[in-house]
Amino acid sequence: MARQLLLPKDVVDFLSRRYTNQHKAWLLSEGQWPMTVTLGIPTENAVASDVSSVRQWVDAWTSWSGPAKVSWVARQWARLGAQQLPAALELAGPVEVAAIVGQGRRWRSATQRYEAITRRWPQLAGNSVLGRHFNVLADYAETDFSRLFAMLDWLERNPASGLAPRQLPVIGLDTKWLEKRTGIITELLKSIRNSDESGDFYAVCGLRRPKPRVRMRVLCPQLRGLLGGLNDIEAPTHELAALLIKPQRVIIVENLETGLALPDMEGTVAFMRLGNAVSLLAELSWLRDCDAVYWGDIDTHGYAILNRARSLFPQLVSVMMDQETFLAHQELWCEENVQCPEAELPWLTESEREVFEGLRNGTWGSQLRLEQERISWQKALENIQHPHQHQHLPSLAAG
Repeated sequence: MARQLLLPKDVVDFLSRRYTNQHKAWLLSEGQWPMTVTLGIPTENAVASDVSSVRQWVDAWTSWSGPAKVSWVARQWARLGAQQLPAALELAGPVEVAAIVGQGRRWRSATQRYEAITRRWPQLAGNSVLGRHFNVLADYAETDFSRLFAMLDWLERNPASGLAPRQLPVIGLDTKWLEKRTGIITELLKSIRNSDESGDFYAVCGLRRPKPRVRMRVLCPQLRGLLGGLNDIEAPTHELAALLIKPQRVIIVENLETGLALPDMEGTVAFMRLGNAVSLLAELSWLRDCDAVYWGDIDTHGYAILNRARSLFPQLVSVMMDQETFLAHQELWCEENVQCPEAELPWLTESEREVFEGLRNGTWGSQLRLEQERISWQKALENIQHPHQHQHLPSLAAG
């Protein structure tokens, strides 16, 4: 019987779960109020069978000092006489729930900032974007919230400034602060404009996009001599395109440390950590006649990058991205958290496609990957310096 009677701690647990599930909706004025939590009124027989537990239950609610109101009911029983019993806890609104479950300060902060934002931009009232970013409203330091507010205000009034982020006249703004908040700024600004426009932070905010930069190593001493001895270069692609060099070979590796470890190789340059930005290499006209080698992680994204690279360099040869390499390093496999959504990769060779499809289909296990840095360096270097020259390239490459 006693288990049917809710003590204050039981109600707090219940309200904590309700708050966790509903607080974002409550911020947007959704939900039915007041909320009533019934406490479980016992029958006379139930009381008679466990008087001690019922007395503890009544005493607990008699001592209740929380912000919500306890309602009581009178009972006139034949054996036990007149009794006053706690019937329900009446909660007028979310502020009381938040206070009871220890979220009062965060709730006040979130609602105050919600009100400030919707006063400035009434179109955001009830918008789910503010609910999704409840934690921002609840937890940002006051300086961070003021900066966010000022940033949105300036961008709304200047939709196509063409300025670089560092040039924005927002008090306290710095690039590190901004880099961590481009997502929320983009999302809020689109909601303020009631726009479903596509585009990233720079496009939506009307800001000048930074020039793409590429990290390159000049592995050939003779080529370095033409560049004042420079070995490791990071620069915008248009500046690299102006270099007066003619390498014979280009190596593209996914991992930065791998690229930095490469030794001198005659006539060779290397690019690293490009990911899908490998397409930037199309701007470097002096690479067009080079022999090309690609080495990336054996995972679905690695093959997508390989596919993109070979679309630029049709005779590109991959190294250590075959089934033999993958199966030989089973003890070093790890998990690819999110697999590449692309299914059609027409520039892969038949053997490459077999591994790609095997990874997607879970042939060897769910969402497996082999990171390139896990392969022993000596073996890796031998393959890079002497790649297989007889890959059967896809027929599209010939076209």
